[in-house]
Amino acid sequence: MTGFPLGITALIVVSLLIFFGLAHRALDRMRLSDRGALVIILAMIVGSFINIPIPGGRYPVSLNLGGGLIPLGLAVYLLAKAGTARERTRAILGAAVTALALYAVGSLVMRGLPEPGGRFEILDALWVYPLVAAVVGYLAGRSRRGAFIAATLGVLAMDVGYYFWLVGRGAPAGRVLIGGAGAFDAIVMAGILAVLLSEVVGEVRERLQGGPAVKGRPEPLLRGLRKPVPDTGGNDDKPGDKGGSW
Repeated sequence: MTGFPLGITALIVVSLLIFFGLAHRALDRMRLSDRGALVIILAMIVGSFINIPIPGGRYPVSLNLGGGLIPLGLAVYLLAKAGTARERTRAILGAAVTALALYAVGSLVMRGLPEPGGRFEILDALWVYPLVAAVVGYLAGRSRRGAFIAATLGVLAMDVGYYFWLVGRGAPAGRVLIGGAGAFDAIVMAGILAVLLSEVVGEVRERLQGGPAVKGRPEPLLRGLRKPVPDTGGNDDKPGDKGGSW
């Protein structure tokens, strides 16, 4: 995939939203603090310039720190924070479905050979991939965490698949940069759009039904779904009352 600065630009915009307190609700539902999110964003920006060589294999392979390793680590963290085993399963399966959807779009719509870094006839592949990943990731993962995990890992899995595409075709030469260049932008945009879509749809659903669905859900998850209560100076606040799944 060819690179363009959309990913870093998007991370800077998100950083400003977090700094001015406009993303607190979404981060709270994902069990991330403002400071923690800013640290992750800074690490991704800096890490986008760092590639870690992976020895062995038929082609030279490198893993980008900001677009590969850090999103993978964040996805694992969010999986560990998932409210239920069902949410974890949906997120993992959602990542697989997202990767297959991206491959299908690349194979059916892309002009010529279904090379993952090519261009679509109408819209650049780097714009189509994040949009497809965000929509499919949300439909598969549903929760904000699940949607983020499905979208980002789906794009990352697609990028890993590029290596097997090269091997399968017996290409004479090629270099694989997992999570770097254009894939970095696609992973960042897919994650942001998936969370944004989950936030908008989830907010509309909650307003229409008068709050989050509670039937059949465990109490720890329900505590997380409730909106954070402002600190009034008392001693009754519980650490687990902030954050949520949806």
